[in-house]
Amino acid sequence: MKRHAVVQTIGVTDAWRSWIAENLILGIRPDTLVGILTQSGIGAREANTEVAAALRSPYLQGVSRLHNRLAKRDWVLRIQSQLNRLAPTEVPRRERLSGAAFLEQHYRRNLPVIITGMLDDCAARSKWTLEYLGEQLGERMVEVQFGRSADPDYEMNSQSHKRRMRFGEYVDLVRDSGHTNDFYMTANNDGQNRESLQELMADAPPLPEYLDPAGRGFFWFGPAGTITPFHHDLTNNFMIQIAGRKRVRLIAPCDTPKLYNQRHCFTPVDGRNIDLQRFPMMADVPVIDCVLEPGEILFLPVGWWHFVEALDITITISATHFKWDNDFYSHYPNNHDF
Repeated sequence: MKRHAVVQTIGVTDAWRSWIAENLILGIRPDTLVGILTQSGIGAREANTEVAAALRSPYLQGVSRLHNRLAKRDWVLRIQSQLNRLAPTEVPRRERLSGAAFLEQHYRRNLPVIITGMLDDCAARSKWTLEYLGEQLGERMVEVQFGRSADPDYEMNSQSHKRRMRFGEYVDLVRDSGHTNDFYMTANNDGQNRESLQELMADAPPLPEYLDPAGRGFFWFGPAGTITPFHHDLTNNFMIQIAGRKRVRLIAPCDTPKLYNQRHCFTPVDGRNIDLQRFPMMADVPVIDCVLEPGEILFLPVGWWHFVEALDITITISATHFKWDNDFYSHYPNNHDF
């Protein structure tokens, strides 16, 4: 008696139903979805039944209306994206920009700028050598982000990369490590380091033209090669460059619909090498490149995507305590899955 091979099929789970609904909303053809389902081991009849049921669902029809509203908002954002291409794709440098001009031309208009000349007399620029940091504060216990090289999502998983050590030990590590992204002292470590390194901030520039004197900044320190992947902040931000150079790549907020932003303020798009096969919508997204030199200040407006790479051993102070309204996070979505 001849036996026939039995083909095992799988059932349609709720995960598959969610996938069907999401792709129908995105405009994928029903027959394409049926083909993918059958290739994945689901019987053709069941695949067709599920896709047909999804198309008839009043729930899906309701979500379609919401999707249409989001498409309208994306259209409005696309207008600004298109207009941005008419302007030079560079970050302007402004010498000793006054507070009034900064507010009118950049802060209020949500436009980045590099401010020069404001750190010429800054004590930190001359004092904060590796020798000084190690000798003055070497015994203090500090917190550092460690083990980043083994985790492609090290920024999202920053809580799991915290390590405590003597500051002098860390200074030696930065001096001797060469080019690496494995460890970095960042604003994520400020809870521990604010008290441990409090004397340093007395040397930080107060910048009263822009900042509230009652606030204070965040200390960043690491070797050449540290990478902060593309993300956006929930506030306006200053990058005050004390030592070393940083390469910064910027993308305007209006291009967010093309950045594959599915989780919080992050994107899987790699700023070192934007893969257009994997992320085809990035093909017409303008990316603005600049190098922040020691003694310069970069204004990063809220919502602007930025990728940062240290070209040298770097020390940076970031600041968010501006003299003007900087509360944009209060209205940020509570659910960070998009």
